[in-house]
Amino acid sequence: MKNKTLNIIIIVLFLVGLSVLLYPAVSEYINAKHASRVTAEYNDAVSNANAERLKEVFDAANAYNQQLAKTTNAFYMPELVPDYQDQLNLIGNGVMGSISIEKIKVELPIYHGVDKSVLQIGAGHLEGTSLPIGGRGSHCVISGHRGLPSAKLFTDLDELEIGDVFTISVLNQKLTYCIDQIKTVLPTETDDLQIVSGKDYCTLITCTPYGINTHRLLVRGERIASADEKPGIYVANEAFQIDPLIVTPIAAMPMLLVLLILTFAGGRKKRHADPPSDGKEKPDTNE
Repeated sequence: MKNKTLNIIIIVLFLVGLSVLLYPAVSEYINAKHASRVTAEYNDAVSNANAERLKEVFDAANAYNQQLAKTTNAFYMPELVPDYQDQLNLIGNGVMGSISIEKIKVELPIYHGVDKSVLQIGAGHLEGTSLPIGGRGSHCVISGHRGLPSAKLFTDLDELEIGDVFTISVLNQKLTYCIDQIKTVLPTETDDLQIVSGKDYCTLITCTPYGINTHRLLVRGERIASADEKPGIYVANEAFQIDPLIVTPIAAMPMLLVLLILTFAGGRKKRHADPPSDGKEKPDTNE
């Protein structure tokens, strides 16, 4: 009975350890697939919309940005410019586009706002900053979490360098930004998020240092012309490479299970092979 209990404990510990090991990679894979699906749905909606509808949505967003730029303190009181949630909300699910950062393998939908529920699954647009449609005198701010066990999101944002690029796809446009400034600031320091006359900026923001989150990392890009920047539907990457952290334990699991079975079977055979002893010698039956 004692050996059976020990065997059960070993199996339970094995399964718990395997679950803990697999959780981050599996959840990241699921989140990446979800992000890809959401982006694909958005792309389908864009491709199915006629040119007049896309122009109507873009013109409304452009008018919103112009009003935002003219409204004093709109950055701190975004409610001064109404109808934010209606802007770029083509399919009514809060997605306004997507962001791709090739260097760190990030492809995420961009949602309205930076609520906790949004930042768990994608990137969020900071209300009070320009909508991400580009244009001189605009500055959009895109926020993302880092260090979540369930999703990578902006975890590797600190690996970007001056001169790296990222792209934002909104409606039927693809906007390319070249990083020209990287700064670490306090949460209350917002000067680098303001609109600059004549400039077309987009700043990516996340918490730093990793796991401490007392400051904010600002990665600013200035829009550039790109050979690939032209109207068209952005196609999300549907093929995800499965993380080695998933593959290795799954590949090892059958071997470990076989090892456990052989260990338990060996223990049982040994117990059956050794008869109980009462301290007396077995009589010779040949006499």
